[in-house]
Amino acid sequence: MKKLLVALAACGILAVGWYTVKAPADAAAAPAAHVTPPREPNVLRYAPDAPQLAYLKIAPAESGPVPAIEPLQGHVAYDADRTSRISTPIAGRVLKIHAEPGDRVKPGQPLVTIDSPDFAQASADARKAESDLMLKKAAFDRAHTLFDGNVLARKDFESAQADMQQSEIELDRARARLRNLGPVNANGYVLTSRIGGIVTERQVNPGSEVRPDAPGPLFVVSDPTHLWINVEVPEKDLGKVHEGQHFKIEADGYPGENFDAVAQMIGKVLDPTSRRIIVRCSVEDRDEKLKPEMYVHATPLGSNQTEPHVPNEALITEGLQSFIFVERSPGVLEKRRVILNYRGHEESYIASGLNAGERIAVRGALLLNAEMAGE
Repeated sequence: MKKLLVALAACGILAVGWYTVKAPADAAAAPAAHVTPPREPNVLRYAPDAPQLAYLKIAPAESGPVPAIEPLQGHVAYDADRTSRISTPIAGRVLKIHAEPGDRVKPGQPLVTIDSPDFAQASADARKAESDLMLKKAAFDRAHTLFDGNVLARKDFESAQADMQQSEIELDRARARLRNLGPVNANGYVLTSRIGGIVTERQVNPGSEVRPDAPGPLFVVSDPTHLWINVEVPEKDLGKVHEGQHFKIEADGYPGENFDAVAQMIGKVLDPTSRRIIVRCSVEDRDEKLKPEMYVHATPLGSNQTEPHVPNEALITEGLQSFIFVERSPGVLEKRRVILNYRGHEESYIASGLNAGERIAVRGALLLNAEMAGE
């Protein structure tokens, strides 16, 4: 029994020694454990090939003047200083049309030829007046010769002189009538453009009858790159608009695109029904995107103070607080609280929490917020 106990003790000593020698080698051979960095609150991290990145649009925050008031209703109109509504001064029937909508015309360029009895009568009156003046002038010359030879009485000489002067007046009247109508053409009366520009409307067809008292013009010639925006300003906001003030124009047909307009005139009369006054703004639209009678949103801009502005789609609202996702580096986005100064129809201006030029998620903010809430 004693020998058995000694043998067991010896085996135990050998086992402890073997473990002591082998354990450090095994520890050295084992791979180092992966240490996960602590998760930073309100920060999302994505690998470069993460599928979520395909649903995001990252863009720098732009800066601009802060609006003075909420967007107002407005509608686009022709610039009356650059527009001519051309009607016919005489009645007749259309023979030929020379211009179509979209054509560029010059001053004096023909628009339509009209077969008009009134024009024919005016031409005949002018020719008749010329012929009558020739006769009266010849009679006056004879009377003048006879009067100088003391053959003709002064009364008859003065009568011939008055007849000639009356014929001159009648010829001037007939010629003025023709000049008012336009150039003489053997094929009929030619209605021409009074200004240069683009034909924007045509309300006449070949063979149709036209008259001076028609309710609408036959042609409208204008410059479509220069338009007016008539903005309806509520009575309570009249103190926030002034002539020379810039307006930001937004049209539903062009989301995300703005047009710059300048207030030219503030109306003098308030509409008693709507309690609004019309402020006329001018806008230059080289791409001809805005069309007359189009409705737009017009936002009066305030002082020269500028602040970062972001699309409303980029904002996350939680209770009374607003947040945006700011890109720290590629694939790293931080949810940051911001303070809004103004929230408009399409975008909001940020008083604090964001600097102009910082890159933010302008699309996909809801996706990011949902993923952060699920972590």
